[in-house]
Amino acid sequence: MAYVTLHLANHALGLVSLAAAEAVLGVARAVWHSLPGTLLLYGAAATHIAMAVSALWERRSLRMSWIEAVRLVLGLSLPLLLASHLTAMRWAHEAYGLDGSYLRVAGGLWGTPGAVFQLTMMSAAWAHGCLGLHLALRARPWWRRAAAPLLAAAILLPVLAATGFAAMGREIAWTGLATAAPHTRGADLDLVADRLRWVWGAGLVALLLARLGRAAWGRFAGTPRLTLRYPQRAVQVPPGWSVLEASRAHGIAHLSVCGGRARCSTCRVRVRAPAGHLPPPSADEQRTLARVHAPADVRLACQLRPRGDIEVLPLFSSSPSPPVHRFGTERDVAVLFVDLRRWSRLAEQQLPFDLVYVLDRYFALVGEAVRAHGGVPNQFIGDSVMAIFGLQGDLPSACSAAVDAAVRIDAELGAWGDGLAAEFGQRLDFGMGLHAGRVAVGEVGYQDTTSLTAVGEVVNTASRLQDHSKVAQARLVLSEFAARQAGLQVPGMRAIDVEVRGRSQPLRVHALDAAALARLRSASRARPGARLSSG
Repeated sequence: MAYVTLHLANHALGLVSLAAAEAVLGVARAVWHSLPGTLLLYGAAATHIAMAVSALWERRSLRMSWIEAVRLVLGLSLPLLLASHLTAMRWAHEAYGLDGSYLRVAGGLWGTPGAVFQLTMMSAAWAHGCLGLHLALRARPWWRRAAAPLLAAAILLPVLAATGFAAMGREIAWTGLATAAPHTRGADLDLVADRLRWVWGAGLVALLLARLGRAAWGRFAGTPRLTLRYPQRAVQVPPGWSVLEASRAHGIAHLSVCGGRARCSTCRVRVRAPAGHLPPPSADEQRTLARVHAPADVRLACQLRPRGDIEVLPLFSSSPSPPVHRFGTERDVAVLFVDLRRWSRLAEQQLPFDLVYVLDRYFALVGEAVRAHGGVPNQFIGDSVMAIFGLQGDLPSACSAAVDAAVRIDAELGAWGDGLAAEFGQRLDFGMGLHAGRVAVGEVGYQDTTSLTAVGEVVNTASRLQDHSKVAQARLVLSEFAARQAGLQVPGMRAIDVEVRGRSQPLRVHALDAAALARLRSASRARPGARLSSG
């Protein structure tokens, strides 16, 4: 990946000038043609090819997600694409003493189909590397946060490389330097490249035939098959299959975020099996299971290759719903809780249908405020409302929208409280809690009774902050992290440390009373179109 990245960056220097690109290429050649550079580069290439062959051989089923399939196809096609590059550069230098300058290579390729092939080769190598990094790291929170700039860089670098290559080709053509580019030994180099492609292609065909032969031999020799009993049905597979491969081969929905590399725990299953039917977990599997504090009967489906019949229960569901609604999808969101005060006293004094009227109006006011600022009011329990912000955007925007919604809720419920006091002779109060961070978002429930919700420490903390608003005598208690993400600035706002039940460390929060929220409203009215959270 380092070689490909530096190679593309070197091509992009062609946008400056041919001389600039040649100067940097001379340094790069000195590094990669040295003994340490040669061992590192070709050692990495050999390891890469060996891992690709091993991965294809170890797979008992070729059923996989589209992104894994694209990565695998690109990886196996890279030697075919790189054969001409290897012969034109390194083999030409070692065997015939030809330099690998841009003058020779770009000048020789300019205006020929080889230029398109060169750009295709670069794009394939770069895309394969980027997909590999994404599949390896996509479960990491920091990777998700950096996804947007990384995607921009992944698109921009090959585009700059292609335009730099084209700029060098045009410069060579315009200045007449192309005539100085040597073209001898071209047929010999093409012959070597073609032989390398045939060798690699024959090796791939032999590998696929060996896979088919292994499967046919297992059926012919009557190899005993193992039975895996799922809650829905039982399936039979040959020995050596992983539980995840068995699920995919038989069309059983089974969640796996990392693609079967023990880098996440979403494929984990609860297992019941007789003694001796389960191999011990590998070091990678042990590390992942320890991180999630999994009990002894839980294993990773991607790593477990049973030796006998077992019963398995996938612990995470995989549904065909859109990604944001699929249970187990992680997102950075802001969670807002709103709770009515003095509700129990009102319930003692009023008829049930009157209470329904009050709750209906309360839920409508809160729900409209949440939706007006892009949030989703997803739970209405008793006299409490939970809302999620950020299902379609970034975290700063989610926190800003949640604060804006809280300010509007304060105004709406305040005005509604005046009329309620006149109608029922009692004024209701309310409190709100807001926190932000990473949660699992999805549809949960039983059978047909499901709802969209968020699960995680962030949700619990937001609920506890709403409870703390009673103690703080505040309308809104929000974590300092959420306030900082929203860019919230309120004159006189102070941060305090609060012990939150369920957290090992105190949490720094801001408590805003009705006057502070009114100042936010006034600031917004004074500057139409400005976000309330801008202070």
